[in-house]
Amino acid sequence: MSRTRASASPLYVPHKASRAEQRAARAGFTEARRKARHAGTPPKHRAEQTLDPELRPTYPAAGRPGPGSARGGKLKLPAHRMTTATASGAFPFVAEGGLGSEGVFIGRDVHAEAAFCFDPFSLYNSGRIDGFTNPNAVLAGIIGMGKSALAKSIATRSIAHGYRIYIPCDPKGEWTAVAQALGGYTIALGPGLPGRLNPLDAPARPASVSADDWATEVRKRRLLLLAGLARTVLKRDLLPMEHTALDIALDLVVAEATARGTAPLLGDIAHALGSPQRLDQALGHQTGHVGSAARDLAHALRRLVHGDLSGMFDAPSTVVLDPTAPMLSIDLSRLGGSGDDTALVLAMTCASAWIESALSDPDGGRRWVIYDEAWRLMRHVGLLERMQSQWKLSRGLGIANLMVIHRLSDLLSAGDAGSRGRVLAEGLLADCSTRIIYRQEPDQLAAAASLLGLTGVETQAVSALTKGRGLWKVAGRSFITQHILHPAERELFDTDARMAA
Repeated sequence: MSRTRASASPLYVPHKASRAEQRAARAGFTEARRKARHAGTPPKHRAEQTLDPELRPTYPAAGRPGPGSARGGKLKLPAHRMTTATASGAFPFVAEGGLGSEGVFIGRDVHAEAAFCFDPFSLYNSGRIDGFTNPNAVLAGIIGMGKSALAKSIATRSIAHGYRIYIPCDPKGEWTAVAQALGGYTIALGPGLPGRLNPLDAPARPASVSADDWATEVRKRRLLLLAGLARTVLKRDLLPMEHTALDIALDLVVAEATARGTAPLLGDIAHALGSPQRLDQALGHQTGHVGSAARDLAHALRRLVHGDLSGMFDAPSTVVLDPTAPMLSIDLSRLGGSGDDTALVLAMTCASAWIESALSDPDGGRRWVIYDEAWRLMRHVGLLERMQSQWKLSRGLGIANLMVIHRLSDLLSAGDAGSRGRVLAEGLLADCSTRIIYRQEPDQLAAAASLLGLTGVETQAVSALTKGRGLWKVAGRSFITQHILHPAERELFDTDARMAA
């Protein structure tokens, strides 16, 4: 198709032409040149010129003309300099130097493309991280994202660094194979099983503590245990006279057991509480009939003697706690399967009291205490109080506590706002310098961001995490880490074997 070609060139203007004639000639030349330029415009562009002026674009496709276009190097701004600490606040996961090479190998730092290692004891002792005030950690993630594999991997690899592992509550029995593979042992408790634990066993006295001081400490622990068991069954706080009855019954039973050369048993405590005259006689000249006030206590402890927990904690221990074993787990998978966690809570209270004898040894070395499926414990104030005590004393005891839950909102199930349970649960989270968050459901992101103080970028990252990948917040520093499993670990930690079968 032929195209119309047009051109314009300066016309000859006579020298003697007037100024008006010269201006007219120049104007004619300009108009001819404009027509020549538009003569080659394609038809579709010419059609655009016929559009309604209201529909025409404000600026041409090339952009805004003139000095306001910020093109051509006319706009110059001074360079902005900042430290990596400031840059990491604006762009998390970019300017991060890692935690160093000390400790347990976890996996790969996704953004730094480097190995990621973690050791709460080394971080606390080195002081490299500001705000790292305790070795405790919380691990949260929905089912199937690999949080259990991470907890077991931390425990397994920590043993190679000389640490010991205690699992005071294994509600699903998943740690039994791990403990046996690592040279540890498991105590399985439940109806019909041969395992027995006496929670009133007195632990070995440390060399640095006098006999009188240690006797006072043991008595205090036994009273706390008995009060916790009674509160769990009665589902209420104890009355002052009930506390007095526990004191008297414990002293009577301990005196008789010492004379026989045996350890006191829970059954003996329940029998003493069920003897009002014996309690009143031991109370002496003080007024009040404390024996009648102990009736509810006697029935509460009877459950551990003749109820669904009979035989497990009302007999001498069939195992001896070996503090040199690399791993010890308490298998409670036979309890709490009907939806009522009371039996599980009672068993865990007794097992925790028994394990605390090993934790109180100042020469026991560094240890991990892992609370798996801790969401089941959030509704029970007695267990939260025992956990809080371990959290607060973690540095003095040389232990690092790891709490494994599904959602951060599990902490809110401990009670209403302002209640004792809610305060204890939120206190546990506040005493964790390390927070590990695996993927959360969209409806849980707001609660997670509120409880952990996540930024918008971190919240968005949590919602898109894949299996085995988690957000690690270590005293305010953030990492996206991909957990790497050894093939032997993957086979040992497999919790989906039944699904595959």
